[in-house]
Amino acid sequence: MTLPSPVLVVTGLDDVTADVVIEELGQRRVPVIRLDPADFPTAVTVNAQVHGSGLVGEVRTRTRIAALDGIRAVYWRRPGPYAAPADLDERDARWCVDQARYGLGGILASLPGAHYVNHPWRNRAAEYKPAQLAAAARCGLRVPPTLLTNDVDAARRFAADHGPVVYKPLYNSDYTDPQGRGMTVWVEEVAPEALDDGVGRTMHLFQQRVDKVADIRLTAVGDRLFAVRIDGSPGLDWRRHYDDLSYELIDTPAGVAESVHDYLGRFGLAYGAFDFGLDAAGEWHWYECNPNGQFAWFPEHITSQIASAIADRLQHPDLDRR
Repeated sequence: MTLPSPVLVVTGLDDVTADVVIEELGQRRVPVIRLDPADFPTAVTVNAQVHGSGLVGEVRTRTRIAALDGIRAVYWRRPGPYAAPADLDERDARWCVDQARYGLGGILASLPGAHYVNHPWRNRAAEYKPAQLAAAARCGLRVPPTLLTNDVDAARRFAADHGPVVYKPLYNSDYTDPQGRGMTVWVEEVAPEALDDGVGRTMHLFQQRVDKVADIRLTAVGDRLFAVRIDGSPGLDWRRHYDDLSYELIDTPAGVAESVHDYLGRFGLAYGAFDFGLDAAGEWHWYECNPNGQFAWFPEHITSQIASAIADRLQHPDLDRR
């Protein structure tokens, strides 16, 4: 089936956040083509030629066909890793994966006229924590004292001067135990005496712990902001305690809203999921921004509003392009 002016959703099969947006688009009768680069080349075929207006041609999945120059918007979510046919040896498979990444990936990132939420290269640039921290500070957001280092002596001094201090991973890489079971590295408080030579083995991020009374997840969709106060977490990292949490939509202070929009503009993002700590005085302390953060775990009345805002941008990309 050839789809007229579809929205391309680039993601894997198991993506609840993408599912709710696709459902919203379906209710609006907006055509959608869902594509996972992990299905290339076995279930995805692409033909692209370069013309004066850019790339023309088509992309085919098992059930859909779309013209490359007819895709109105791209919702870039959680695509699977590029793959190679199973019958290839390791060397040839690695070569094919690289060709797919830079070939298919380059095509999907260069669709003429398409509006991206977010563009994959913008997502990648905005995932680096040092760049996030620097941008947040320049935008006027309240950033806790932070140290990035592989120097154990500097880490101990920072923890002594700014304690209590927490450790945060710089990137959520896949991490497994000796039995191959997936593990998560959480935000944890650390004492100066607990820091050892392991600090010197890689880069670490240490940050002064915010004396918070609640957490805030602010989801930005273009100019629309959905700030959710999160209460009930018994520990530092609320992601460990979903069953204990309550959620309330709240207003975003004008100064924070202005800084968030500035932040999005600096990275060229149409979407961002910002995390803050709220102290007893009502101050918002910025932690990070996930340019591709989840939101479908919120209660339905919150999830549906965010999904609708994203669908608006995908359905009507000319209303507010970044």
